[in-house]
Amino acid sequence: MKSLHVLLHKAIDYAGLFPPAQLDMATAVANYARYRAGNDAWALGRFVVPVARLAEFAAEAAAWLPHANDTWRLSALAGPDLAADLAAIQNFNARWAARGALIDVLEGKATTPIEIRQITRIIGNDLTVYIEVPLASELPHLIDAIHAAGLRAKMRTGGVTADAIPAPERVLRFMELCTAADVPFKATAGLHHPLRAEQALTYAPDSPRAEMHGFLNVLLAAALLRAGAGRHLALAALEERDPVALHADDQGLGWRDQRFDLPSLQALRNHGLIAFGSCSFEKPLHDLKALHLL
Repeated sequence: MKSLHVLLHKAIDYAGLFPPAQLDMATAVANYARYRAGNDAWALGRFVVPVARLAEFAAEAAAWLPHANDTWRLSALAGPDLAADLAAIQNFNARWAARGALIDVLEGKATTPIEIRQITRIIGNDLTVYIEVPLASELPHLIDAIHAAGLRAKMRTGGVTADAIPAPERVLRFMELCTAADVPFKATAGLHHPLRAEQALTYAPDSPRAEMHGFLNVLLAAALLRAGAGRHLALAALEERDPVALHADDQGLGWRDQRFDLPSLQALRNHGLIAFGSCSFEKPLHDLKALHLL
């Protein structure tokens, strides 16, 4: 369906190094190379890697990059020493950009507006920067600071324990604030499935289960907020569990009595929800195909 291709074009940042998959570097890099060459490459975003593991990445990717059709774009996760990480990124790009790998996104964390302003003073203009913030009471001040700095926001939507999954109301509040401030954002963790449902939290046979957010739920709610819908309707979209409520075709995407045409879906992806991180690239697309949405 063309609408799903617009909605998910390069949307899934591959985070195979992280739980619950937590693959070794060689396997994650080989997977990424395979996904880039596969039929679903249109949905594949950046390879997510901690700055501390860049040398390990380079060692594994060196054999794959000469065969790549275009540059591998990476999103680097910063550690506690941002200045040192920026130097490491500059060194990596100086060595590898001409050889087929480029870090053009940096993801960091902040818990106060002061920390966000400190990050702003250190970073240059070469990177797109996402700041992961807690979904807590100080969130309005954090989003305001991100907006003032011209950065992007990031929320964590899950984890390997039930208490790591934020309530729908907290996810909605983050998106409301970002939408009102015109701050682009991404989501990460727990978005392996299209729709909200009880799922296993890890890949272990005896894994605990919990209600997990769906990536289509988050995208739909973000689209509704951009369209000026009220929070009640956006919250209902976040909590949708019934695939029959969704209707996708080449002209747009429908949810119940709401309809999003292709330009509105493209605007959402350009200016609203930019990407979401997933430790599995195959599972989200497999589930969409099982629902006959792809």
